Amino acid sequence: MKKRILALFIAVLTLLSASLIPASAVNYKSGVKLKSKSALVINMDTGQTVLSVKADEKRYPASTTKIMTYIIVAENVDDFANTKVKIKQDVLSILDGTGSSIANVAAHVGETMSVLDLLYSMMVPSGNDAAVVLADYVGGGDIKAFVDMMNAKAKELGCKNTHFANPDGLHDKNHYTTASDLAKITRYALTLPEFSTITNTATYYVKGDDYPLVTTNYMIDENRGGDYFYQYAQGIKTGTTDEAGHCLVTMGSADGYTYLAVLLMNPIKDPDEYGTMIDAADLFRWALTKLELNQVASSETPVCEVKVDLAWGKNSVQLVPEKNINAIVPTDFSENDIVVETDVPKNIEAPVKKGEVIGKATVYYKGDQANGKQKIETVNLVSSETIERSGILYVLSILKGIVASNWFILVIAAIVVLLIIYIIISSIIKRRNKNRRRHVRKYRNF
Repeated sequence: MKKRILALFIAVLTLLSASLIPASAVNYKSGVKLKSKSALVINMDTGQTVLSVKADEKRYPASTTKIMTYIIVAENVDDFANTKVKIKQDVLSILDGTGSSIANVAAHVGETMSVLDLLYSMMVPSGNDAAVVLADYVGGGDIKAFVDMMNAKAKELGCKNTHFANPDGLHDKNHYTTASDLAKITRYALTLPEFSTITNTATYYVKGDDYPLVTTNYMIDENRGGDYFYQYAQGIKTGTTDEAGHCLVTMGSADGYTYLAVLLMNPIKDPDEYGTMIDAADLFRWALTKLELNQVASSETPVCEVKVDLAWGKNSVQLVPEKNINAIVPTDFSENDIVVETDVPKNIEAPVKKGEVIGKATVYYKGDQANGKQKIETVNLVSSETIERSGILYVLSILKGIVASNWFILVIAAIVVLLIIYIIISSIIKRRNKNRRRHVRKYRNF
């Protein structure tokens, strides 16, 4: 139990830390003529998407489904090696007539197999038999309940166009995903116990078996892979049905860079030709040789300036990015390939503290005519220096504000009106007094 809790804790921490890394999406021109209808390539070090082709279109995932099956098992089994599952014929019979890819689970009917052996049987030779046995076990004898857990997990991981109908990937019109969603599922699975090890295994012996399980992923099989073998490939899962075509999720790693590739719907023209593996190798060669991590914006380099009011001898301040921005860009990129658009006020008032957030900037890779500018990241813009407020200018601004205010104008207008009324009344009173004095003099003379 402690092992499982620790593993889940590590997984959560990994996801949280990954969520703090801005996951930008820039679709660079790879020059690769893809055989797959949907493709997605993500740099795993930064979370940045570097290539996306119809990555949000719904596709049938075939046996890449088993990545999610692995997740549900891993989250519900404490000890893979010591948890034993009884192999029941009625569960295996579900697959009769389906033409399923199988491991050697049927040889153990009436016996038990460890969850670890079943996971290897499911992920290495893509055994549907192992998938349904695990689903039945974790689902408490109810495979549908297990599938419900798969769908709930997909929703939890933020998948927007995914729905599972089974744990093995057999074709069902209501069983679909996208390259983008499958990448989310895979990135989470990579944080779980044994996943990387199992999915990167080319040959495995189940306890009690005389012959090995052999991977369906020729990219990682140096002995059987032939021209498909790619020395920098790591795992993860293949999938094939007539409706789904060839599917593949794999990673390529070299020189400190790691890329995840998701390739879906490579139509099956020749059963012995795996276009997804060709695509993956070509994309990895491109990404590993033509892209690199580089600084595209510096916290030391001003982006723009803003007018500052109420400061003596200082009428503007330069704004810089709150942090350095690093991104995966082409190795031949130049500063001219970066476009920065700012969102800042026309003016601000002193005092301004160094590092104070004033606005935002969005950094784009200007791209080519086909793709146009593409967002790399949005960052806060902060003041590059501290600017104090002038007391005299502040007082004058208050007075100016008072003078310009509506209530002040109303008061002055009222005073003027009252003054006019006073003058008029005074004039009338003065005239009456004058007439009264004249009348008195006349009377006295009389």
